[in-house]
Amino acid sequence: MRKVLLLVIAALIGWSCSDKPKETIIEGTVDLLCDETLTPIMEDQITVFESDYRARINLKSMSEAEVVKTILEKPGQVAILSRDLSGDEVAHFEQRKIYPKRTQFATDAIAFIRKKGTDTLIRLEDVIAFGNGKQVPGIKGLVFDNLNSGTYRAIAQLAGLKTVPSQGVYSFASNAEAIKYVSENDGMVGVIGYNWLTQPAPGMESVVKQLSVLSVKGSKEGYFSPTQENLGLGNYPLARNLFLINCQGKEGPGMGFASFIAGERGQRIILKSGLLPVRMPSRNIIIRNTVE
Repeated sequence: MRKVLLLVIAALIGWSCSDKPKETIIEGTVDLLCDETLTPIMEDQITVFESDYRARINLKSMSEAEVVKTILEKPGQVAILSRDLSGDEVAHFEQRKIYPKRTQFATDAIAFIRKKGTDTLIRLEDVIAFGNGKQVPGIKGLVFDNLNSGTYRAIAQLAGLKTVPSQGVYSFASNAEAIKYVSENDGMVGVIGYNWLTQPAPGMESVVKQLSVLSVKGSKEGYFSPTQENLGLGNYPLARNLFLINCQGKEGPGMGFASFIAGERGQRIILKSGLLPVRMPSRNIIIRNTVE
């Protein structure tokens, strides 16, 4: 009787193991924690990736601060950030014997926007001055998607802000809400991830058409808009590199997705989106002797 019972248990264990979904770089399921400012481009990447492979990517959009907090506290995460890990963050992982794979896959930009019909030029030093409490002609307020976002972090670092200004800074729950607010109010300058303007969310196209993307003067002479050319030449002063941070510590769909977005097809999606790919996709030119 005991032998029969052991055989049954062994069979059940074998059945449960064989029934477990297979997980490889192109199979399985993984959560992707994404800085909300980068959601549009990740949605495009995931759609194409899932159409080609059996892997499933669960996109979870949140603020940059929430993404970083989650990957530090819970091992085995995969994340999309508009910055690389800091030295302290890398050390935190290494103390736990975790060695994240960090893949740079694109260059994005922080864009300044205004309601259409107003000035389309802005100086970065004026934005910094306003953030430090000075009165600046033409700026009534700075509008951010979220005070925990990568866009606010970048401007706060440039301005040397230790605390959130008590006046003149507005924040919302999402990029869409911030964009809409700027489109309805004169004098407001929105601080937005450029990808939200090149690939507006459904229903936001008409709102984006009511806005002007501003050309910015930084340390270089002249004003530059956040085009692919200006990002590539290093002219635009608020460019930022995008990274996939894979903390899975094993071969899985996170590794497959990182390879995809850094590869030929993923880089073509980046190029089409208006952002700057890390590698320029190749072009095949066919030369014919006759015209058909």
